[in-house]
Amino acid sequence: MATSRSSKASSSATTPSKAPDTRIRIGVGGWNFAPWQGTFYPEKWPKRRELEYASRHLTSIEINSTFYGSQKPATFRSWFDETPDDFVFSVKASRYATHRRVLGEAGESVARFFDSGVLELGKKLGPVNWQFAPTKQFDAEDFEHFLNLLPTSANGHTIRHALEVRHESFAVPEFVALARKYKMAIVLAGDAKFPCIADVSAPFVYARLMGTEERYKLGYAPKAMTQWLDRATTFANGGVPDDLDTVAKAPPKAKHRDVFLYVISGFKERNPAAAMAMIEALAKRK
Repeated sequence: MATSRSSKASSSATTPSKAPDTRIRIGVGGWNFAPWQGTFYPEKWPKRRELEYASRHLTSIEINSTFYGSQKPATFRSWFDETPDDFVFSVKASRYATHRRVLGEAGESVARFFDSGVLELGKKLGPVNWQFAPTKQFDAEDFEHFLNLLPTSANGHTIRHALEVRHESFAVPEFVALARKYKMAIVLAGDAKFPCIADVSAPFVYARLMGTEERYKLGYAPKAMTQWLDRATTFANGGVPDDLDTVAKAPPKAKHRDVFLYVISGFKERNPAAAMAMIEALAKRK
């Protein structure tokens, strides 16, 4: 792997909301989930065409299968071909790199992940999400060793990284400073049991909303959905929402940022409906 630290079908997807020179992308985690048949996908929709359908109703998808095991280069190429030209994936990195006692020893696992074919997504490759175990505590020295293993480019592709930490020991200014040093986003865990660290540490924001409920047809109450859309817009316009907790000094206001927002976990059957409702609502704000 060369690294350094420095569509076949026509699209009918809703155009994502834009801040100046950027996009707010909204989606879900994965696309193969049996209860979505007849609720998200039409009845008897072919399983082999689920990505085709999902990518035309959402503006991004977080690939989760890569967390559990490697995919083949041909698989990534097929995912590229099945999605619209302006579609973007995020990719969940291998747990073999993140779920270990000493993170600084993950070099081989990191290299294996990128050599698996993920770069075949080309221009459709968005951020890579490195999710750590809920029991993993913050060790500044070891964590920095791990961040040094993550390439910022590979085979001509710029690579953006998101750090999904889930232990309260990370909710400290030292961790935010480390993420900012390497320009890697801290995943914002929305409506979750995990710490919600809303500090901006990269030129983009990566949020995972985990609070959908069965009692709401669209997963979220209208007020809660509006609140998240307001937050996403604030982030995209270069600011930081004043109703989210941060642990460090706010960064300088940016001109704009990319925002990746995924409705994931919670009552999963409702997640596509919530994501599509947010895409539609943002389009109306333009």
